[in-house]
Amino acid sequence: MNPILKLIDYGQSYWLDNLSRHMIKTGALKKRITEEGLRGMTSNPNIFDKAISNSDAYDDQIRELVKQKKSVDQIYEALVVKDVQDACDLFRPVYDESNGLDGYVSLEVSPYLARHTERTMDEARRLFSKVNRPNCLIKIPGTVEGLAAIEQMLYEGININITLLFSIKRYEEVAEAYMRAMERRFSEGKNLSDITSVASFFLSRIDVLTDKLLHHRILPEDRGKGNTRAEQLLGKAAIASAKLAYQSFKKIFSGDRWEKLADNGARLQRPLWASTSTKNPKYSDVMYVEPLIAENTVNTMPEETIDAFADHGQIAPNTVEEDLDESRKHLKMLDEVGINLDYVTQQLEDEGIQKFIDPFRALLKTIEDAIKTYSS
Repeated sequence: MNPILKLIDYGQSYWLDNLSRHMIKTGALKKRITEEGLRGMTSNPNIFDKAISNSDAYDDQIRELVKQKKSVDQIYEALVVKDVQDACDLFRPVYDESNGLDGYVSLEVSPYLARHTERTMDEARRLFSKVNRPNCLIKIPGTVEGLAAIEQMLYEGININITLLFSIKRYEEVAEAYMRAMERRFSEGKNLSDITSVASFFLSRIDVLTDKLLHHRILPEDRGKGNTRAEQLLGKAAIASAKLAYQSFKKIFSGDRWEKLADNGARLQRPLWASTSTKNPKYSDVMYVEPLIAENTVNTMPEETIDAFADHGQIAPNTVEEDLDESRKHLKMLDEVGINLDYVTQQLEDEGIQKFIDPFRALLKTIEDAIKTYSS
């Protein structure tokens, strides 16, 4: 059996890290849902930049919006809201069949708002209302400034995908924000059962930066021998961090505090493994899938990773529980060789925001150019 189809048997849903009007119009997305077991989808400014910039599927809508004298921001929002609505509709059978566990499509607030709590909340409310689908998730970065917005939006009943999580500490903070939001709703007699959240823990970017710092500590004559601690740690930081974050997930979502909420309909806030494409060609192309199979989790992958895992992935239940002592050892060794993961993850958060701002800016420029073309 295709290993990608067996993930759900072990409690893990796989989502696609891509969205375009082309895949909606051609039926490619529907095929993945109905025939290949796809259970959700994420998007971000980079994905939309590629989709809109490299396709003529949006031209008619852009032309009409230009005639209506819409602004650049209004056109952008109309384009992405339409795609998310159409994708949500295709996933609606999955949402209904799973009783709201899966079938979600994510839409991100502007990356410019990552350090602005109040404006993040304003945009989250507006986008969630515009999409007007129960299986829409609004993505909010898990920055310090985002924590208050995340809690408040969940309290207000908006489904939230917390993105750009790199550290175990920050993951624990967003899980606590979810718990507080549910407790506030419970204390006021509000419904808990129709709110969904996932916490997106980013993986490959951790190894990219950590490996770079490790290479600074390996002498040329020692490279390739595997006899230094720095070389032994290459490609280990992300998986170790994710495995220990999962242990935090189990601890937070257990015990009397959680059971009281669960008994009144609260859903688990599932960890979502993100940034799962392997960046280093020397590493396995499924290295962020095979070791992180776990109950009550999501793995969101680009097409190439999905195809690789379907072709040659090795699947076993709860691999996330294996080698926990080794994971703790790896993180301790990183500190011992002089790599402070707190600094690494803060840099990754800052870089992650910029990596979304750049394509977002490029996308708005594409729309500006289209306005000039269709206005002439």
